Amino acid sequence: MCLAVPGRIVSIEGDDADVDFGGVIRRTNLTMVEAEVGDWVLIHAGFAIEKVDEEEAQRTLELWKEVLQHEETSFR
Repeated sequence: MCLAVPGRIVSIEGDDADVDFGGVIRRTNLTMVEAEVGDWVLIHAGFAIEKVDEEEAQRTLELWKEVLQHEETSFR
């Protein structure tokens, strides 16, 4: 199974970008997508694999929050 997390591109330098994951900035490879600063992308294993619109990114982030909250309460 493949899991990807959405993030917003804050800067681009060559084939790499700094991507914001809710305040955490990580370096990401962009060679698989055409994207610009401000775009939302899905990241898997350090690579942007798909460009998504902001609405889809926010919906995915909400689902991630639900999963993490469920996991947190399940292990108590």
